Amino acid sequence: MKDSYWRPISIDSIDPEYFPLIPLFLKSSGNYVLYKDAERPFTSEDRRRLERSFTEFVYVRSGDMLEINRYLESNLTKLLGRDDLNSTAKGKILYQSSVNCVIDMFESPESSAHIERCNSLIRHMMKFAATGSHILDAFHSIAGHNFYIFVHSVQVTALGMLVHEKLFNIEHDEMMDVGVGSMIHDYGMIFITDKILDKADPLSDIEYYKVKQHTRKGYEYLRDTGKFSEVALNIVHYHHERFDGAGYPSGLKKDDIPRSAQVASICDVYSALTLDRSYRKAVSHQDALKTMKQEAKAGAFNVELFNRFEELVTMMKGH
Repeated sequence: MKDSYWRPISIDSIDPEYFPLIPLFLKSSGNYVLYKDAERPFTSEDRRRLERSFTEFVYVRSGDMLEINRYLESNLTKLLGRDDLNSTAKGKILYQSSVNCVIDMFESPESSAHIERCNSLIRHMMKFAATGSHILDAFHSIAGHNFYIFVHSVQVTALGMLVHEKLFNIEHDEMMDVGVGSMIHDYGMIFITDKILDKADPLSDIEYYKVKQHTRKGYEYLRDTGKFSEVALNIVHYHHERFDGAGYPSGLKKDDIPRSAQVASICDVYSALTLDRSYRKAVSHQDALKTMKQEAKAGAFNVELFNRFEELVTMMKGH
């Protein structure tokens, strides 16, 4: 079966008291091997056994994710409040829950239930970001185990909220809109074929033109649902604009680009550079910032805003 059939679950996110009765699998040499069936509960001894073998993730069938989402989201406050979990482990739990929600949001963005789930997760993310608790450390632990577009969306959300929390004095409602817009900023990618998105070779001019349509198509579809604020829609629409006016879809320049979209643009590039892609491997935090600094000087970003972003993420990474 294809890897998209399987979803990773962090061991840290499993509470034996509440975890649902579903089959769990281990990954071995590219194969998925049954660890426990649906009849047997996951126990504290299971957790200890897996921790002793340095197992970070178990796997579930994608069809069981509804149960997993219910479990994680109904117990998220309890899990994030546990004293026996460090900040990185809590970050994995929050990150995993958010990735699951983004997948559902992409499937049904007009669903009020998914939007409320998204809002709830963003509130948790706001609290987590405000503590400065290893929010970047949690990223790459799960990044290699999920679909790029969804992991990328959660990273851009966490980074964007971190920047707004630390650098700007905005109201709670606007922060929520920033979070929602960041989570669905690449929604228009659903209109691009997998053949183009997964292509390892350079895109042709026609293929690149089609990719560039994702901002407009995503914006128009989400606008027409009537479910999203102007702040959220601006992020979807304008996160590929450049400060010098050379971006797309509208060629906006300087402060004609909404601030939330300027922040999303920087976070989008940083996340894209530091994640593996079909056509290249991820680069280091330092190399990503070096590349972005050159881009900022060339006109891609507001230099002052990029410099503040660089200081913030470098501090958060502990460099």
